[in-house]
Parts: sequence; C-alpha cells; structure tokens
Amino acid sequence: MGPREVNFTAVRPYADQLDDGLMQLSFTLPVPYSSSAKHAALDLVSKMGLERPDVVHYQRLLNGYTYFIIYARCSYTVDFAALGEEGLEIDYLSEAEIEDYASRNIGRPVVVVGASTGSDTHSVGIDAMLNAKGFQGHSGLESYRSFVTYNLGSQVSNSALVAKAMEVGADAILVSQTITQQNLHVQNLTELVEILEAEGRRDETILVCGGPRVTDELAKELGYDAGFSKGTFPHHLATFLVREVAARSAAPARA
Repeated sequence: MGPREVNFTAVRPYADQLDDGLMQLSFTLPVPYSSSAKHAALDLVSKMGLERPDVVHYQRLLNGYTYFIIYARCSYTVDFAALGEEGLEIDYLSEAEIEDYASRNIGRPVVVVGASTGSDTHSVGIDAMLNAKGFQGHSGLESYRSFVTYNLGSQVSNSALVAKAMEVGADAILVSQTITQQNLHVQNLTELVEILEAEGRRDETILVCGGPRVTDELAKELGYDAGFSKGTFPHHLATFLVREVAARSAAPARA
C-alpha cells in the first residue's frame, strides 16, 4: 500500500501517522512541582479543545514553577486549499538573482537603515540581516553590491533611527524587536510609524520589522509594509526590498 495523499481541504497535525492529529505542547505553569501541577496542566490542555492529553515530561524549574511537555490530539482541521495563492511557496531570489534584478530594474544601490530600537539590547537579528557575515551561510545585505546599509545596533531610539534614515536618504528602515514582554514590541513599533508620519516620510519609506513574535499580519496591522519572523534569511529580505523599490520606482508619481 502506497503513502496516503494529503487532503488539502482538511489538513490536520501529523506526528506518527498521517492525519493522526497529534500535537506537542510545551509550557510553564506558576505552580509547585507536584501531582496537582500535572493534573492542572492536563485540565488546561483539555479546556483548549485537545483530546487525550498525556504528560510525557514535567520538571521543577524554580520554587513554584513547573515545566511540561504534553502530547494531545487535535480533532479540528483547516482548509488549506481555500487559502488560494496565500498557501503557495514565496518565490525568493538567490543572491545572484537579486543583484541582477536590482541592476536591471533599479540601477542604483538600495539604501537601508536598521536597528534594534527602544530598550531592546538584542542585535543578533539585525546583524544577521545586515552584516556581511550574515546567518547560516547566507550573506547579509552589506555584502550585496545592490545595497548600502547602515546598522545602528541596539537600544536605538525611534527618533534617532528616523533621523539617520532622513540623513542618508534611506529607501527602507528595518527594525528588529526581540523583547516582547507586555507587548513592548507593539508599542515601540507603533511609535516609529507615528514619528515617520509626523515627519511626512511614511509614504516614501519602505518600513519593515522583524523578530520572533513578529508576523507579516501584525506588521501590516501596525502600519508596516512587511514583517519577517523566525526562518528568515537575508536573501528573503533582499528579495522583498528590491522588488518593492522597483515597483515604487515604476509607479506613476502622485499628484
């Protein structure tokens, strides 16, 4: 018997066998390590609508905190086929293709200014995108002939980032946000949009944000042109930027 075909109108999580619905969850509860803690975790997962939850691992983290790994079955499905084009693979360009595309369609370097803003001290994400060394064998934008980059580092104020972008005539501003407690990233990202709008520069600036809790949907909801999260490599960002700059250059000027 050959492998079963996936029914894209009713997609369910997969673990051991196709369509078994098994999911793995990991979380911490602020309760002491005990049998009661285990029962609390199982009860919580059951209330999430998952069936047959099973604690495969739990341990004490600190006094009053217990960590869990739980398997459970999801009975729900999602209609992947109904997503249409949204479900298709994004056509990213390679580094060589990006250089060629920019040369043919833009004819000048794309200027990008980036930073980790606010109180965020994490510069790994912005460095991975902009610095020449890049990330996991993918060179950052600094190594491309088609980009001029300015990496301002971490703990940069939104006003300083906008000022630098205006100084160098940036085509795009890239913001990295790692700290997400109490939705600080949402507040900080919103402030940047407001500053750009106050300066009258929002429409002419490509605004991109990234981070572990950032999604494209959230980014656009906050007023950004795109958002990138985990699994993003520099050529993903570069593909978006050269296409966006080319599209804006080809568009007729506003009256």
